[in-house]
Amino acid sequence: MSALAADTMWMTHRRLQAFVRQPAFLVITLVQPVIWLFLFGSLFRKVVELPGFGTSSYLDYLVPGVVVMSAVSSNMWAGMGTMEEIERGTLNRFLTTPVSRAAIMNANVVEQAVSTTIQSVVIVLLGWLAGAHYPGGVAGVALLVVASVLLGTVFSAFSNTIGMLVRQRESIIGINTFLLLPLTFLSSAFMAADLMPGWMQAIAKANPVDWAVRAGRDALSADPDWPAVLTRGGALLALAAAMVWLSTRTFRAYQKSV
Repeated sequence: MSALAADTMWMTHRRLQAFVRQPAFLVITLVQPVIWLFLFGSLFRKVVELPGFGTSSYLDYLVPGVVVMSAVSSNMWAGMGTMEEIERGTLNRFLTTPVSRAAIMNANVVEQAVSTTIQSVVIVLLGWLAGAHYPGGVAGVALLVVASVLLGTVFSAFSNTIGMLVRQRESIIGINTFLLLPLTFLSSAFMAADLMPGWMQAIAKANPVDWAVRAGRDALSADPDWPAVLTRGGALLALAAAMVWLSTRTFRAYQKSV
């Protein structure tokens, strides 16, 4: 095992210990997705009757959208944890140790990935209990979770980058508020793409949130379009790797400033 992997595992274990001691946090992060799942599922259940919607159950259609929205919403706050460690001096103390600098940032991302996985599985189970069907089976659910984790990695690394650069909570809150709903509604999370205005369809094609929603939804279908699933999944993987690299580079810039 490489030194980077070992350091990342150690740092992740440290963060997960704190996560386990605060299980209420996971419950709190699930409140909004559950409200969206059941509120939107009931409010818009007849929208599937529109010509061209493409499915007979809005709940089936909605679950992947809520899973992805939850991943975006929770991971956007990763930078707040980074800010807290800066303010407490924890981050600076780690700079005096031989631990890999990349591992310090990567551990935050891995912790968020674990949290996102748990949240995604819980939402899928709640959807199933409410009557949602998953023709793609366990494999389809697994691919939906992977897509949500990759998208979550994009936004957790992005949030860490912002935290390193601006070092102000207000900026992170403002950016999160500005991005969450537009990115969600400029995707097919809640409405079939064919029924969206042309300009929204164009934006959705370049929206990573839409990539994750479509990859997960296709994987859950009875007859998945595997080339499309793999293409969108590959794009998410590439974007996640780029954002993790950027957050690591930003941390190195922070290190030089202290």
